[in-house]
Amino acid sequence: MLSTPSNIQIFVYVAAMDMRKGFDGLSGIVRAEMRRDPMDGSMYLFINKRRDRMKILLFADGGYWLYYRLLEAGTFEEFRTSDDSGTLQIDSTQLAMLLSGVSLSASQRRRKRFSAKSDSPRNEAA
Repeated sequence: MLSTPSNIQIFVYVAAMDMRKGFDGLSGIVRAEMRRDPMDGSMYLFINKRRDRMKILLFADGGYWLYYRLLEAGTFEEFRTSDDSGTLQIDSTQLAMLLSGVSLSASQRRRKRFSAKSDSPRNEAA
C-alpha cells in the first residue's frame, strides 16, 4: 500500500496516457501540458485509456520515483475537468479512495474540517 503525507499536492492528468512512457516522458508531460515542475515534490497521476493502469510520478530524496498499478479486475474512475487545464488536483484521502476503488464522484460532498489556511479563529476580540 502506498502511504502519502496529508499535505502533499496530487495532480491527475485527465487525458488518457500511453503507459510506455517512463521518467523522461512523464516529466515532459508535467512540464509541457500540465505546466508544472515535476521536481516540486508533488505527485502526478497518469491513467491509461482502458483505465486499468496507473502510473504515479514523484520526485523525492534527490531522484524520481515511478509507481505503477495494474488492476486485475475493474477500472479506475474517469476524471473530467470543467476548464481546459486537463489537470485535476486531489488530496491524499481521495488518492487512497481512488486506489481502493471508491468512487470520488459519489463522495464529493465533504464535511468541514479545520485548515490553518482557510479557517479563522472563532472568537475574535472586537
